[in-house]
Amino acid sequence: MPRNDQITFGPQVCGSVSAEAGGGREWLVTDGLGGYAAGTISGLRTRRRHALLVTSGHVALTSLDLTVTLPSGVKIPLYTHEWASGAIDPAGHTHLEVFRLVDGLPRWRWRIGDVVVERELAMRHGHPSLAVTHRVVSAPGPIGLAVAAMCTWRTEGTSRRASGPALSVDPVADGVIVEGAYRLHGPGWQPAGFWHVDVHTRADGADDDLWHAGSFFQQAGPGQTVEISVWAGTLGETPPPVPAVIAAERERAHRLVTLSKAEGYGEALVLAADRFVIRTPDGPDVVAGYPGQGRWAGDTMIAYEGLFLDTGRVDEGRELLISRTRAAVGEPSGPAAPWLRHDPLDAPLWLVHAVDRHVSRTGDGALAAKLAIPLGRLLRHRLDGSGPLSLDPADGLLRLTAPPGAPGDLPAVPRVGKPVEINALWVNALAAMCELLGETGRDDAEPRARLRLARESFQARFPAPEGWLYDVIEGPATTYPLGAGAYHDDPSLRPYQLLAWSLPYAPMRGRPGGAVQAVGEALLTPLGLRTLAPSEYGYQSSPPAEPDPAYHQGAVWTWLIGPYADACAATGQPVEGLLTGLAAHLRETGVGSLGDTAEGDSPHRATGCLFSARSVAEVLRVKQRYLM
Repeated sequence: MPRNDQITFGPQVCGSVSAEAGGGREWLVTDGLGGYAAGTISGLRTRRRHALLVTSGHVALTSLDLTVTLPSGVKIPLYTHEWASGAIDPAGHTHLEVFRLVDGLPRWRWRIGDVVVERELAMRHGHPSLAVTHRVVSAPGPIGLAVAAMCTWRTEGTSRRASGPALSVDPVADGVIVEGAYRLHGPGWQPAGFWHVDVHTRADGADDDLWHAGSFFQQAGPGQTVEISVWAGTLGETPPPVPAVIAAERERAHRLVTLSKAEGYGEALVLAADRFVIRTPDGPDVVAGYPGQGRWAGDTMIAYEGLFLDTGRVDEGRELLISRTRAAVGEPSGPAAPWLRHDPLDAPLWLVHAVDRHVSRTGDGALAAKLAIPLGRLLRHRLDGSGPLSLDPADGLLRLTAPPGAPGDLPAVPRVGKPVEINALWVNALAAMCELLGETGRDDAEPRARLRLARESFQARFPAPEGWLYDVIEGPATTYPLGAGAYHDDPSLRPYQLLAWSLPYAPMRGRPGGAVQAVGEALLTPLGLRTLAPSEYGYQSSPPAEPDPAYHQGAVWTWLIGPYADACAATGQPVEGLLTGLAAHLRETGVGSLGDTAEGDSPHRATGCLFSARSVAEVLRVKQRYLM
């Protein structure tokens, strides 16, 4: 596999902590269990979630602060902190010569004159474990490497202050155990035990206190290394040596790329996709995004094809679909419920779509036989009138009777009535159910009759005089800024109508694509599609306060490039060049990955989470499908 070190930054980027340079570009490494390590390429922590070990929803080791003692005896700190006062001290980033993402693993190189030191790290897949190596690349003689362990133990997104209890620290051979939760292991451990107070994280606007548990120290000459392991879980079992962990993760990256058959920047997307796939006690699952997003069913099913089918991880995907369907039909309550408040109301429709895509692309008739009946039961249960989504028997379309208010809902804008994307998904799901039932020789008369009515109603009711589709039909007039009467059909130009052409059994397939062209002219940007045309009432690129509503009032969603590409292909419009800006964006914010949203206005500054499962998955799917 070609090396992925094309993602490289020199000193003008990684040597600056500004948001436009090294302070605004972030890296991410994961352990395959939901834990991770993350930070900026400059080394400055800008979020409370930035740490070298985050496990079980807790931030553990925040940083390993490296100080070099030169042959002259001068000590040079190579780490960087920002304080509540606004001071940045020390400024170790000014010594950074280069940052590289090599096979998905971050590597820093510092230069102090003729002394060059390099750091590389990896997480051991399937274990809450970090391996870090410091290598003396060149020096006129032995130098001292002191690595201070800055620790905490708190839930993600919170702060821990010195005014509270001190961290419990238990010495062990070659290191220490912190809070009984994680262990540090390396050469020349020297205990410390005091707080660094008021460390500032600018992206959160928060202050935190870090516990200096102690330092590792070793003299090293050119070619020699200082290796540190940090792990949670079974603390009495020492993980493999650091070089073995890094080599294993590099080899795993090679296998993933080979399995996917990806080329060019598709290799980086395959490795980015792997960050979101985790293993739980119930089997494979998907983290919607980093930092701070959970395991959301809607995002998982939107991302399914790109994460599993376009990466060659078919068996894992099959296992996921079975477990998700089983859980959804069982409808458990509480934190384990599969359709949490974070999930959109259309998540079951996306599940049907994911199962259909799996069966269609793999020919897995056994999966169709296993899931067709449970999926039908799930749809009937979800549309029985007891919830906010119900079936209108008059036209066979779905009506939303209460506005979605959860963070994961597709559009967090007034949607009371019959939204276009939910009904496009509904028509697609009915057709998919007919295919799944037909695959197993079961009777499909009921869904086929529903499909006929719903498709005819969709084609008759959703086309708007403006030349595109209504965003919502039969919504209450008082909900909308325009119109009057018993109900209102909303002609706002939004991208959700793309699903009416992009889905495999889309209701507008074969119909003229003028609406797709209109969407492209008004909504397409280099990083995805705006959620509302700039000419529309209420457009907001991204206001400085309370930005969440703007995520659906004009902000760009990257994952929508997938439906747009499919809609273009379905209507005979070109798809060449659609991913050019997104390929370049792999170097701009979440290094080697893609975020979920950006501002609607140029230059489309990234907002929201910088590592998004459905964005990565949809761009990878489009690249693989259309050979971009």
